[in-house]
Amino acid sequence: MRQVNTRNRNAGAKSDPAPSRWSYRMQRVLLTPMYRRMLRLGIPFCLTFGVATWYLSDPAVQQRIGLAVADIRHQIQTRPEFMVKLMSVDGASDRVAEDVRDTFTYTLPASSFDMDLDAVRAAVEELPAVASAAVRVRQGGVLEIRVRERQPAALIRVPKGLIVVDAEGVALDAIAYRGERPNLPVLTGPGADEAVAEALAIRAAAAPLAPRLRGLVRMGARRWDVVLDRDQRILLPVADPVRALERVIVLSEAQDMLERDIAVVDMRLADRPTLRMKERANEEWWRIRNLKPGTSAE
Repeated sequence: MRQVNTRNRNAGAKSDPAPSRWSYRMQRVLLTPMYRRMLRLGIPFCLTFGVATWYLSDPAVQQRIGLAVADIRHQIQTRPEFMVKLMSVDGASDRVAEDVRDTFTYTLPASSFDMDLDAVRAAVEELPAVASAAVRVRQGGVLEIRVRERQPAALIRVPKGLIVVDAEGVALDAIAYRGERPNLPVLTGPGADEAVAEALAIRAAAAPLAPRLRGLVRMGARRWDVVLDRDQRILLPVADPVRALERVIVLSEAQDMLERDIAVVDMRLADRPTLRMKERANEEWWRIRNLKPGTSAE
């Protein structure tokens, strides 16, 4: 009986349904959320990525895809609402407008996607007569170029004629005769184009002398001389030339100084203005001074 019972217990131990320790741990790992997500998402993704990479590595496939994308892009860009058919130049004279059209390198009609509007604006602003420009594509397929021109402010005398410049000294045009621009002051001398703004301020202060004003001469690229008719000059200082000229005008209005036989009014030293008489007036002054009492002045 004992032997039979022992044999029965051994048979029962072999059929124990409890898992082993390693089997239990493996089942716990398989039940974790991370492992389940990997089986559900990670493995399909890796397989798909691998197949797609293998398929797209074929040069023929790459070429077909590139052609298809280019065709779709072309169809979108060439739609009527994206095409530029006309160009409008606003705010410019006829001559400047023609120059603007000459700088335009695109052939119309053209897609707005193919145009570099910043490059178009930069090309227009490189024209000497253009101060600034704005470019945009407006409704109806019209490329609008709005231009702000530089305004002529003075004439710079050069050996071959006269150059029209704006207030910043930028050359705009060339003319042969003063009569083509009679309303602009004439500037000459080294560095005159670099001090146009100062010259314009001096000219504005010289408004009472406007009928007699002939021009301004830049001396030593440092200061200005005001040239009047009857061979008269006003030598202005380097610092604050406008104020010095105003002093000369006040003296002239009070004492008719510029109506006398004076060749030069030297204002370079503000605290010691100097007058230089003309040669004939100087000789007459010395003759009168050397007269003895009782001698006739004739």
